[in-house]
Amino acid sequence: MVGVGLLYQAGYFKQSLSQDGWQQETYPVLDPDEMPLTLLREQDGTPARISLPLPNSRSLSAQIWRADVGRVPLLLLDSNIPENDEHARNVTDRLYGGGSDHRLQQELLLGMGGIRALRAYSRITGAPAPEVFHCNEGHAGFLGIERIQELMNPQDGSEPMTWNEALTAVRSATVFTTHTPVPAGIDRFDRAQVEYFFNAGLTPAVPTSHILELGAESYEGGDPSKFNMAVMGLRLAQRANGVAKLHGVVSRGMFQGLWSGFDTEEVPITSVTNGVHTPSWIDPAMRAIAVDPQENDQDPASRWRKIYQADDKDLWQVRRDLRERLVHDVRRRLRASWKKRGAADAELAWTDSVLDPDVLTIGFARRVPTYKRLTLMLRDPERLKKLLLDPDNPIQLVVAGKSHPADEMGKRMIQDLVRFTDDPEVRHRIVFLPNYDIAMARVLFPGCDVWLNNPLRPLEACGTSGMKAAMNGGLNLSVLDGWWDEMYDGQNGWAIPTADNKASTDERDDVEAAALYELIENHVAPRFYGESTDDPEITSEEIPHQWLAMVKHTLATLGPNVSARRMLTDYVQKLYVPASVSGRRSLADNGKVARSTSRWIERVRQAWPQVHVNMWTPRVCCKNRRSVTS
Repeated sequence: MVGVGLLYQAGYFKQSLSQDGWQQETYPVLDPDEMPLTLLREQDGTPARISLPLPNSRSLSAQIWRADVGRVPLLLLDSNIPENDEHARNVTDRLYGGGSDHRLQQELLLGMGGIRALRAYSRITGAPAPEVFHCNEGHAGFLGIERIQELMNPQDGSEPMTWNEALTAVRSATVFTTHTPVPAGIDRFDRAQVEYFFNAGLTPAVPTSHILELGAESYEGGDPSKFNMAVMGLRLAQRANGVAKLHGVVSRGMFQGLWSGFDTEEVPITSVTNGVHTPSWIDPAMRAIAVDPQENDQDPASRWRKIYQADDKDLWQVRRDLRERLVHDVRRRLRASWKKRGAADAELAWTDSVLDPDVLTIGFARRVPTYKRLTLMLRDPERLKKLLLDPDNPIQLVVAGKSHPADEMGKRMIQDLVRFTDDPEVRHRIVFLPNYDIAMARVLFPGCDVWLNNPLRPLEACGTSGMKAAMNGGLNLSVLDGWWDEMYDGQNGWAIPTADNKASTDERDDVEAAALYELIENHVAPRFYGESTDDPEITSEEIPHQWLAMVKHTLATLGPNVSARRMLTDYVQKLYVPASVSGRRSLADNGKVARSTSRWIERVRQAWPQVHVNMWTPRVCCKNRRSVTS
């Protein structure tokens, strides 16, 4: 496996808060020479380059950095080189940066430039050329166009293919994964904009009109003036999937127009549920008590059943230690955040007593688009205060997340939450931590007892934050959306009921917020603090055996199912191996199968309008009741 991406000069932004709680963004420049990267070089030592022609006799060139992620090389294209003009150098300036022209050039570089980078990598290192191409969302969709260009204008002396032959061959070995359940999440460009760039000579052998047809929204409700990257990705791939079972259902409905006449359930989009990399996300203390270090290739899930052998007292101590570490990390980060907002040290003594290592801790951390409903917990502020300050069963909340720089509504949600957390009455029990990143997450996930997720169903494609909590013994409290819809079993957490789809937005939020409060008050908190047995060796608390039974069940059952190992196995078995087999077959013997298949497809398409279906019904003869065909 080889990964391909872009090396952003600034990456995503760093987040801080203004005095009134408004998100502020900064973009620190990254220095590749100070990162674990190696520049790909030619045999003579010069940096390897790929280049794409641009309109007005310009060009977009990039050097190729290599990062080794475990045993997987990751190639990162970097346009910030002297050969480019200023605009071209800034193509890889930041994630989600610039306007549509800027975004289109990023995706041309990622897709077409990515294939050229792979060819350079194989040529220089001797690594085998990839056989299967996995397009992760529409962003990399132009990789299929570059591969068609290679087959129509081969440089190895082989017989050129026609457009239809090359398209057939490319589709056979391409996998496309869609990640969004909403049309607004898909990249779309003006058709004329895409035409303008391809007419500059990006693919001399490929007619631009054919490329435009691939991305055309030529279905009911589509916009003929738009070029849709996901539509192109699906038309260029013989195999496609969503990222959870429910997302597969949503995707089949969302893209049904591409398969006119198919029932929704017959649309050829399957699903592979996402997973997370266990070694990166499970805390070492939890790994030691929950996971058998001995690998069992026949039954990988057996490693997680070690948790059933753990003594409740030991497991409870591990969970408390992780919670206590989170409390100390929160106090440090919160103090730093307040100082950036203008507070003096003399005003911040209260941060030394924020949170309590013996209080039920609920976490919520993710991106902050409106559909994830960061502020659903604030629907009834007084009810939330009551839960936070309950004298017998209190809760505490740790919240983090970044809103897209252009998302004013998301920023407003963060500000509303921050203003609530600033209230001296509750600020010791609820905090918002700015600049959510991996370092914060590695303490946050293990330290939370419950992971909260309340998106608008079914707008979350998968979500993985709850997976990271689960593999550390956290119980999920979530709307049945994304991965939770298929993995919730009644014993590994709680499902937040959803309102009828006919309800208005306000009615839906009211109903689901009330259900959330009720679950926390009457089920989650009592289970955490309730039925327990005193243990003389743990002086300040009791051991909640029923809670720990849920924790053990979560680790044993969800641990193996939310792992990237399971996800990768699914991709290999369901998509990669079949794509490899069909790809090899289509290109064998100078593409004999691809050529014959494309001719068959063309013959059927031309003849199809002449096909008619006659309906025959039986007519019964009255005299002898014989059936006569009519």
